Amino acid sequence: MTEKAIETSRPAAGLAGSFWKQNLREYGMLLSLAVIIAFFALATGGTLLQPLNLTNLVLQNSYIVIMALGMLLVIVAGHIDLSVGSVSGFIGALAAVLIVELGMPALPAALICLLTGAVIGGVQGLFVAFLRIPSFIVTLAGMLIFKGLALAILRGQSVGPFPRTFQRLSTGFLPDPFHVPGGMHWGALGLGVIIAALLVAVSARARRLHLQHGLIDEPLAFFIGKMAVFAAAVVYFSYLLASYNGLPNVLAVMFVLIVIYEIVSQRTVLGRRICAMGGNAKAARLSGVKTEWLSFFTFANMGLLAALAGLVFAARLNTATPKAGQGFELDVIAACFIGGASATGGVGKVMGAVIGAFVLGVMNNGMSILGIGIDYQQMIKGMVLLAAVSVDVYNKVRSMT
Repeated sequence: MTEKAIETSRPAAGLAGSFWKQNLREYGMLLSLAVIIAFFALATGGTLLQPLNLTNLVLQNSYIVIMALGMLLVIVAGHIDLSVGSVSGFIGALAAVLIVELGMPALPAALICLLTGAVIGGVQGLFVAFLRIPSFIVTLAGMLIFKGLALAILRGQSVGPFPRTFQRLSTGFLPDPFHVPGGMHWGALGLGVIIAALLVAVSARARRLHLQHGLIDEPLAFFIGKMAVFAAAVVYFSYLLASYNGLPNVLAVMFVLIVIYEIVSQRTVLGRRICAMGGNAKAARLSGVKTEWLSFFTFANMGLLAALAGLVFAARLNTATPKAGQGFELDVIAACFIGGASATGGVGKVMGAVIGAFVLGVMNNGMSILGIGIDYQQMIKGMVLLAAVSVDVYNKVRSMT
């Protein structure tokens, strides 16, 4: 049966209605991000979309996006992690001690830091999963412990600078294989075109499989329009970055992580079990799901990503400071909730968390360009977070009535 025949076998109005009902929040966030970008692009006279500012926007939000991927799994599993900011700051301090003070090469030092982060997350996961201590309490204690440890190992002082090899993690750019004179990084632009083409191909294949199995999907006209907009946005974004220095190394790291966590959360047994546990832990346990080990995994994974974010942040600052990571946990948790994660667990998407992180990032960047004070910035972000959670609660109440 052809795609057209499959689509026409159902009432068109019912198909479209079911699609919008199930995906309103997801596409609403995409539309909100587009509106926010357009507003600040106009309000700043185009400064927001300048290649230099876009590069800074990616660098400023890279560690938030990285941690949001891990926090999403923690929240979907029905927990919370308040220690991620302090853990990332502690890992940055540990990297400074190993690399700057002890002279260890950057790569082995980074591996030690990543392993340390995973162990920290795993230990907190043990308290939550096996000792049944609420995650709020465990990670609140962790926040205080690792904030104090960072201050202790740095002896209250900033330590730096890092060697150039370590700084490239956050401030370096992917090399241009073409080296064509004129300032344009054609390799970055070409990579953007390839990614856009792959996005269209993968989405088209997923749509075809959905239709073959009788699953509800979006109308064909909407799908074509969506893919055209997404592909154009990716190519244009790549063009803007290519006209400056090309694609930052950390953007490549973010892209790989987003793809991995999207696959894990949507296409693996592990991802489905985490969702099931967050939705109803008792039912999942009775179904044979080892909920304790799943909780342990989500916290160990969160510790690993917090460590990576700490390395990225330290490399960007080129120094480790006792106050590094302060407030990160608030932005990371807010990004997940703004991106559609449910406050009660069981619901959340990787791309939603990424969109939520960039909503906050664009707002921070745009308000800073406009000269809006940090006091008003915090107030506005708080209202956005409250509105996002209110929409989630309203949708749940409406679905139950």
